[in-house]
Amino acid sequence: MNRVTANRHFAGDGFGHHGKEPPEQPNRPRIGRSSASSLAAWAGLGLLSGCTGPYSALDPAGPSAAGAAGLWWAMAGFSVVTLVVVVSLWLYALRRRPGEVSDEQAQRIQNRWVIGGGLILPIASITALLAFGIPIGHRMLPLPLAEEEPLRIDVTARQWWWDVSYPASGIRLRDELHIPAGMPVDLHLTSEDVIHSFWVPRLGGKLDMLPGRTNVLRLRADEPGLYYGQCAEYCGTGHAHMKFTVRAHAPGEFDAWLEGATVDE
Repeated sequence: MNRVTANRHFAGDGFGHHGKEPPEQPNRPRIGRSSASSLAAWAGLGLLSGCTGPYSALDPAGPSAAGAAGLWWAMAGFSVVTLVVVVSLWLYALRRRPGEVSDEQAQRIQNRWVIGGGLILPIASITALLAFGIPIGHRMLPLPLAEEEPLRIDVTARQWWWDVSYPASGIRLRDELHIPAGMPVDLHLTSEDVIHSFWVPRLGGKLDMLPGRTNVLRLRADEPGLYYGQCAEYCGTGHAHMKFTVRAHAPGEFDAWLEGATVDE
């Protein structure tokens, strides 16, 4: 290292710099704001890529799933607004200079925050959530339909597979369901051993399957296609592999499959 002598000159540093100031170091490259913004944008796109896929509830293919996805987006938007408001108030509190406030004024301000933040805001939030959530829940209930009779499919969960049967035709399948697209289907769900949960994310919400009890879940696929389901309740060592598929056929194709499956099965 350099050291300063009595006459304020730099002494030798042992590296050949005698009586001279140390050489300037080259400037290191820095990440500019534009680069940081680009990095944040790419990170955001990476996060948004998780909003689609065969197991994404945010890529709905049926009325029940569409309602749940809409509720999710509404709650996400409300959360963002709440975050912005809270951060804005926090920044305002940091920048605001304290002033003289009488006890009466302080009490009035406190009452406003208690009433606004502790009563009005929670009541408004819960009311809005119920207004969105109750109609969505009704879409999953097996309510009577005037126009058509839903197809019934019995599903029994076992460690670690799905026993699927069609009572009207005697068809029995393993780990796969076949349904008509555009028509409601009532799934009668039960379990043979432990608690399981039936879930097809793109078609609707999940429903628990309890031993000794039958729960009914109504689903509908808007378009023909292949949809993927998974047990959504931990049920033992094979839980991660307890998957199944739902094949939605066009109405005419479903009738043909039903006739062929009746003979084959």
